[in-house]
Amino acid sequence: MAYQPQFTISPRLLSLAEQISALRERIQAATVELSWVPALQKDTRTRNGHASTAIEGNPLTLEQVRALEEGRELSTVDARPKREVLNYFAGLRYVEKHARKRTLRHEDIFELHRLLASKVMDQGQAGSYRTIAVRVGRHVPPAAVDVSGLMFELLEWWNTRATELSPVLSSAILHYQFEWIHPFADGNGRTGRALALWELYRRGYDSHHIFSVDEYYWEDRPAYYRALEAVRLQGEDLTGWLEYCAEGLRQTLERVWTRVKSSSAPSKGKLVLRPRQEQLLRLLRDHGSMAPSELWAALGVSKQGAMDLLHPLLEAGVVQKTGTKKTGRYSLSQP
Repeated sequence: MAYQPQFTISPRLLSLAEQISALRERIQAATVELSWVPALQKDTRTRNGHASTAIEGNPLTLEQVRALEEGRELSTVDARPKREVLNYFAGLRYVEKHARKRTLRHEDIFELHRLLASKVMDQGQAGSYRTIAVRVGRHVPPAAVDVSGLMFELLEWWNTRATELSPVLSSAILHYQFEWIHPFADGNGRTGRALALWELYRRGYDSHHIFSVDEYYWEDRPAYYRALEAVRLQGEDLTGWLEYCAEGLRQTLERVWTRVKSSSAPSKGKLVLRPRQEQLLRLLRDHGSMAPSELWAALGVSKQGAMDLLHPLLEAGVVQKTGTKKTGRYSLSQP
């Protein structure tokens, strides 16, 4: 029996698709110096690694994950959190290496899971479908005996019918159905999100590998789990889930656009935006210009905290200050 996802192209989904398309075209058309692309890719890999493992409870901060990505040792951190993050980087490298592979097989899924889950599973074996019953919150996934057949159907759909849909939709459908099947005894969340990213890469949707959608899921984990649960409550109608994922991709592309502009700006040194700096840039974009007191009130930080965020942006030429010391205001620099 062939897998047939059920959904409706709602007005909201259409609107989000249009916004996503416009943002993606703007990013593709942007003049990004070739020398900056590796820095953006490295930053995205770090953010994906941090967010996807944090969703599953990994305690490492973004800066600690960045240190591991750069090969620095974290002597005060337990071995398991480090192993989870290093595994995720290995999984991402595997996805990047095979990004444009046309036909995916069970063996590809096994290898990805083996890389992601090796030595960090509480039950089961990395790289093999589960042989036990599992429960995820209120969801009871299919019996272990049915897993292989259901994964065969999903792979058949992914390799054929998925290409008839926009990657915005097909990546979200793949993500949900994989989590519903829950084919492994452990590590399904990380694997499912990696597969959704693989679909974006495979379809050429993120040709530079600079999208970090997992940040959107991580920043409101309860909303992520509610969106997954809602599909089951709605009789496997994926419409709401597709809207949720499309909104996540829209927000992700807005952040990418901010990073692209920051990377393209003349800078005295390497600029890697912190989440608070991205929030600051969004505030300036939305308000046009802001007084210092308005900025630190909106950010919920002290005056010194706001200045610590602003100084690198001012030096990079991303933000400019106009007016006197008393009447000065900050705004985004004009291209």
